[in-house]
Amino acid sequence: MPPLTYVPLAERPLRRLVQLLAGLALYGFSLSLLVRGALGVNPWSVLYEGLQRHSSLSFGTISAIVGVVVLLAWLPLRQRPTLGTFANVAVLACSSDLGLRLIPQDLGMPARIALLLTGILLNGFSVAVYVGARFGPGPRDGLMTGAAHATGHSLRLVRTALEVAVLAIGWTLGGTVGLGTVLYALMAGPVTQYFLPRFTYRRASEPADRR
Repeated sequence: MPPLTYVPLAERPLRRLVQLLAGLALYGFSLSLLVRGALGVNPWSVLYEGLQRHSSLSFGTISAIVGVVVLLAWLPLRQRPTLGTFANVAVLACSSDLGLRLIPQDLGMPARIALLLTGILLNGFSVAVYVGARFGPGPRDGLMTGAAHATGHSLRLVRTALEVAVLAIGWTLGGTVGLGTVLYALMAGPVTQYFLPRFTYRRASEPADRR
């Protein structure tokens, strides 16, 4: 696993900022592909969809509001937001809403399957790109790492518990749960793991990944 700790903005700022913003924009767009595929989305998007059904706000706006609420949960966990944290909230909201405007609704099944698979692959790839810029975690990732540190439980256990809870709430509110939700859980992690060593910024003092 490559080093993913925070690296200050002053170090290679242009190269890393471009990578951060590109990764976040692609991530937000991947969410819109999954939504338009209408075959099931990731747990947090299930929550956004469910909340959207009970409000007049856009998908991206709801994702931003949830991101801010999650940031408030950082306070008792002693987590500190970074540039990457705030960029995550803003860029995801804009890029996901843009994608939903560009991609038509009510497509045929072949197109929906293509959107689902492309969305999952792009999602895993984009996570590797923006995380690899090493500007700090987004609100949801920071909540998971902070909760794991505070409770002493494994990151895998905490992440699973949080995502199951988010999925259950979103489904209760009317969010889309389906085949895509299962495929996302199975595929997104391995795709991210494959690309992460290839996009992680390394400082001069850190050894290169020889694998």
